[in-house]
Amino acid sequence: MGNFIGKAALLDFGIQWGAWVLAAALKTEKFYDLTGALTNIALIILSLRSTGTYSIRQIVNSGMVLTWAGRLGLFLFTRVIRDGGDKRFDKVKHNPGMFWVYWTIQGIWILSTLLPTLIVNSKKKSKELNKFDYIGWSLWVIGFALEVVADRQKSRFRSLPENHSKFISTGLWSLCRHPNYLGEILMWIGLYASAFPVLKGWEHVSVISPMFIIYLLTKVSGIPMLEKAGLKRWGSDPVYQAYLRSTSALVPFIW
Repeated sequence: MGNFIGKAALLDFGIQWGAWVLAAALKTEKFYDLTGALTNIALIILSLRSTGTYSIRQIVNSGMVLTWAGRLGLFLFTRVIRDGGDKRFDKVKHNPGMFWVYWTIQGIWILSTLLPTLIVNSKKKSKELNKFDYIGWSLWVIGFALEVVADRQKSRFRSLPENHSKFISTGLWSLCRHPNYLGEILMWIGLYASAFPVLKGWEHVSVISPMFIIYLLTKVSGIPMLEKAGLKRWGSDPVYQAYLRSTSALVPFIW
């Protein structure tokens, strides 16, 4: 199994760094998210085929990752094409060194978040399903629904000309300021929960999967960047200030 994880890491970073070379040459970020999604898909398919065993846990967990990656990758790719770019990369895409850091972080994100599922798929013998699986799968379904609905609500809101200079505070966005990120976090907590019964020894380090997602979205590239951009754009708007005061950032009703 350790050998497979090593091979997965080599493939993961090989894809990211290869894509970085092309992206840096073209000074474009347009296939960044799509590359991440396709890498997730490739690693899951290879891991599922690595042992030739297909337990229910392996099939369901792999199917969930494939569904998430396909949906989110296509959504982000079509959005960046429609918008003409991604503001996160406005400065770094002209600096090959800094651009490499972003691609490397994506590689770390992919490997760390997939780790529980990669470990599950590397097992030749499976354990019977238990409460951890059903709890984990339920969390994943809730998280997936949150992310899909939140993304659609925001896309629909932004598509209306009258909302061009406004911020969204309706639908799920009235419950918390980042419902899509809440959904993302719940999905990875759910996949770790399902993997938990089969983890042994060092494999428990795969708890890094939900922990890294939480850290990344709440401290690095998710909420902090969007909150900063929101304050820059609407910080002087009393309505936006009231929205910040009355709406939690991530977990509804926890200010």
